Amino acid sequence: MAASTTQIATHTKEALASRDDEKRLVFAADRQPTVFCHFTTAHRTLKSRSFHRQCAPLAAAGFRVRYVSPAEMEGTHEGVEFVRLSEHAGAFEGPAGHMRLLRTLLQQNANIYHFQDPQLLPIGLLLKKVFHRRVIYDAYEDFPSMMGNKASLPRGLRATAAAGISAIESCAARWLDAIITADPLTIRRFAGSPTSRKLVFYNFPNLDYFPRAQSREKRFDLVYRGGLSDRAGTFLLLEALRRLADQGRFARLLLIGYTDSQAEERRLHEQISLLARNSYVEIRGRIPHEEMAAALSEARIGISPLMDIPKFRLNIPVKIFEYWASSLAVVASDLPPSRPFVRNSSAAVVFPPGDADGLTKAIVNLLDHPDLAQKMGELGRKLVESRFNNNSEARRFELLCRTLTGESRVVCAREFQHA
Repeated sequence: MAASTTQIATHTKEALASRDDEKRLVFAADRQPTVFCHFTTAHRTLKSRSFHRQCAPLAAAGFRVRYVSPAEMEGTHEGVEFVRLSEHAGAFEGPAGHMRLLRTLLQQNANIYHFQDPQLLPIGLLLKKVFHRRVIYDAYEDFPSMMGNKASLPRGLRATAAAGISAIESCAARWLDAIITADPLTIRRFAGSPTSRKLVFYNFPNLDYFPRAQSREKRFDLVYRGGLSDRAGTFLLLEALRRLADQGRFARLLLIGYTDSQAEERRLHEQISLLARNSYVEIRGRIPHEEMAAALSEARIGISPLMDIPKFRLNIPVKIFEYWASSLAVVASDLPPSRPFVRNSSAAVVFPPGDADGLTKAIVNLLDHPDLAQKMGELGRKLVESRFNNNSEARRFELLCRTLTGESRVVCAREFQHA
């Protein structure tokens, strides 16, 4: 039977669409790579979110990525080109400093500019409104809440600082091309601004830096990574260690992180010295992200003792997923952002925030049942390998960038061809 007119038309459309896809793919191969420029003036070390989870995967996907920062990096690292800024304090503050930074950024002639520091919001807005560049702001923390609890700010200024950050972030949501957050609760603040694209980019581990842990000696029972402060629950964890010592239990704790001030650091060392006879605590400070997996793997149990403050009612703690990626059992305070991930996971035990007794009991149970802790760690690793890793986040971030530059149809055609 002869083909119907409808069938012929359908086949013709499919053939033309296939040719169009092939043309777009050839065009994508021939064209110059998209230039993506991340910039920061605040961080002298590589940030795991901006470099390891965003920039490195973009470079692997064919972008030409530039990292403008005061970091002590030169040349190209993992496909990312480094443009080093002056380390001189205040070099990029004030009108003159902003002009110097703008000049450096415009010299990159990037297709997309990307930043995370809230103090650089005026620069981002200038790039967009004056120089008509594509700009992405990554509000990876709830910065207004952080200002409201910032110990280094006088109490009388905290509310004003929080309101100021909130106001300028609202402007960014209206005027910039895209807003990214690390959790769905934070992005709700920007939902009322329909002009910018929105993306939740979860801080899931990049498995290139978290390979499956090799069997190694467990030098520590417990590990904590992150800020070392009251609000992060560090002193609550030390109190749990004291209670373990009162029960005649010797525990070894590794702390990986930093304090907000010298006064906080002195207090931390004082508290640790009181535990010296019955516990062992090592402070390792900041370490490169490339070394994090090996360091975490020295312990059996990862602790996330965050307190119930506004910031932690919004932000998902990345440490939980990095513990799981390192095959550790997790003990975590029960807070709304992490609850969907840890509850019913069988890979974590939760306790009420601020409850030293609950934290102590959870630790004791896992120390008394090492087989259970090992099984929980193995299950956590499987969760990260199957769901909570950076692969899908990196693909969605790439698609956002290509959408902003008009390349998204090329990406879809390429992925369809390789499906």
